[in-house]
Amino acid sequence: MSAGTPLRSDLKRDSHRAPESRISTLPTGVSSYEEAIGFLYGLQSFGIKLGLHNIRFLLKKLGDPHRRFRVIHVAGTNGKGSTASMIAAILTAAGRKTALYTSPHLVDFTERMRVDGRAVSKESVVQWTHVLEADVQRISATFFETVTAMAFAWFAEERVDWAVVETGLGGRLDATNVVHPELTVLTSIGKEHTAILGRTFTAIAREKAGILKHSIPCICGVERRAAADVIRSTAKSLRAPIRWSTAGRVVLRRQDIEHVHLDVDGPYGRWKNLEVGLGGKYQIKNVRLALLAVHVLNARKALSIPESAVRTGLRRVKELSGIRGRMSVVHRQPRILVDVAHNPDAMRELAAALRAMDLKRLHVVFGVARDKDVRSMARALKPCVVDVMIVAARTPRSVPAEELLAIFHSMGIDATVARSVEDAVRTLRDGSDPTSTILVTGSHFVAGEAVAFLEGREYLTISQ
Repeated sequence: MSAGTPLRSDLKRDSHRAPESRISTLPTGVSSYEEAIGFLYGLQSFGIKLGLHNIRFLLKKLGDPHRRFRVIHVAGTNGKGSTASMIAAILTAAGRKTALYTSPHLVDFTERMRVDGRAVSKESVVQWTHVLEADVQRISATFFETVTAMAFAWFAEERVDWAVVETGLGGRLDATNVVHPELTVLTSIGKEHTAILGRTFTAIAREKAGILKHSIPCICGVERRAAADVIRSTAKSLRAPIRWSTAGRVVLRRQDIEHVHLDVDGPYGRWKNLEVGLGGKYQIKNVRLALLAVHVLNARKALSIPESAVRTGLRRVKELSGIRGRMSVVHRQPRILVDVAHNPDAMRELAAALRAMDLKRLHVVFGVARDKDVRSMARALKPCVVDVMIVAARTPRSVPAEELLAIFHSMGIDATVARSVEDAVRTLRDGSDPTSTILVTGSHFVAGEAVAFLEGREYLTISQ
């Protein structure tokens, strides 16, 4: 197969036969997973390019695979990964072959694209890197553009029924915004990537609302009024019906680190004792979005999802979607939690959830990427912290540890610098009382390095 060869024209949405491997038929070039990852990560030198020209070019070369399955498109500052995972898990539980595209990954590149919770194989990564390589180099496509094209090609080859697709950055000019969705979902609007998306909530909302499509319903969980007004106006101009997940009533029955149990009553129906397989009361917002998404799809007769599938999908969300890094327990004695909270809003939600479970004396491993409001993140964590080990993840985007240390000390937080994420986690794991709780947070990169170390896996640096 040459780089310009489209996918087979006989792909059908309702055919679930496993695709045959075509690795052996490819010309020489990238021939191992390590070489493929080296090529893909090398594309980071092209940086971030907002715009749809490159992704459209790559997809056209592949035969427009993104048109061969139905899509739910999810954007937002926080909560989009959890919301997308819940929706995908529910669809899988309902018997629909469902793809899930999220970013960044936690430990391994293959986590970015899944079908029914199963990560893409390393063989398929090699295959599609090989197919894309020449065209990617020809147009200087970015890492994210290339990986998005790869994901859509693999989903089509797998003959999925549905794909739940998370944006990478923003929405309007994000590479994923070539899809023709059945439904769009906006989770939240916060200040992040302000140099690219804008410095106000309204500017950021305008970019993220760029995923809305004419006459296509939108589910919205945005609470900030200025941002919500922008989204409402955008939806009106596109005649896109908008439903707000913020309406209704939720009762938190009980929670622990790995589960929440809820009673929910709102525009998404009445649900008693829903068990959600992700911890933290901040997941309530994401559950409401997922429930409303299912409700709207059922009402439009795009799907027929029974109550049993909703309950199973939410209860088994980790297994059916592969989601990790949301208050994930990765070690038991002492207990080590990993959470990818990486901006002030997310850190406030995490800290509130920890306090609600009476986890107020944590040993914290903390590192953060540049362009974040570190002081606000530290302020959110302070009530929960005994001490902090400051780290810099192995990515050029990391804030130097000494710079973070000065901020934490200026706020009266007991903090020291560790040489690496691995050293910090090892020191706390081996030196803490078995009943202690250790939290690793601040960025996907810090979380990923910690999980890789604890699981004895290799971690390759990635910045997107």
